[in-house]
Amino acid sequence: MLLTIKGLQKSFGELAVLKDIDLNIGKGKVVTIMGPSGSGKTTLLRCLNGLEIPGQGHFQFHDDFSLDFNQKLRKSEMLQLRRKSGMVFQSYNLFPHKTALENVIEGPVIVQKKDKQTATNEAERLLEKVGLQDKMDLFPHQLSGGQQQRVGIARALAIEPELMLFDEPTSALDPELIGEVLGVIKDLANEGWTMVVVTHEVSFAKHVSDHLIFMDGGYIVEQGDPKEVLEQPKEPRTKQFLNRILPEV
Repeated sequence: MLLTIKGLQKSFGELAVLKDIDLNIGKGKVVTIMGPSGSGKTTLLRCLNGLEIPGQGHFQFHDDFSLDFNQKLRKSEMLQLRRKSGMVFQSYNLFPHKTALENVIEGPVIVQKKDKQTATNEAERLLEKVGLQDKMDLFPHQLSGGQQQRVGIARALAIEPELMLFDEPTSALDPELIGEVLGVIKDLANEGWTMVVVTHEVSFAKHVSDHLIFMDGGYIVEQGDPKEVLEQPKEPRTKQFLNRILPEV
């Protein structure tokens, strides 16, 4: 198991957004998260990346690195957590004044203090991997949404994370661009990357992921084999949600 999560809770003021989340993420597995807006999906991802600090709970990684959010954590512990995962945002979050290549080398050079030439060579390989070998010197405004998102994926891969996190990576894209981004994510799945993907792409969840989670109201309502959850949901709330997006369910 790459990561075991126990009793994860997160509130913003008096609003409880995550409530007693227990989750196991297996090494090399793809976990998809589905659910209505406001269910806590993005907050869960941000907690996994250290962008949000849980109020309670415990993380246990396979290499015996653990975090107990019931006590105050050291800055070094949070930095170690952030280095374990790469985050791909729905709104790209690229530096507009930097080229695709410069965006990808930013983390390795500035944060990880890698040699610039080494980072550049690796960034070129990653951009070629996501099909952008001829777009390396272009700025974000010169790229389509799908191309920008693929730069974002290359940027996340560049820090060599153990866990890749995707927050609705296709939600901001025009329909004809969704396939090119999902194709890259499918390739990563086939290569054995461990991934957690928040998505409404049902076909992707059914055919690419190993485990599906349905969230609502800050809870994990149902989880299991993606085909079973999507085709034969056990919980009424899961079925209600799927009926809205899949009339045949």
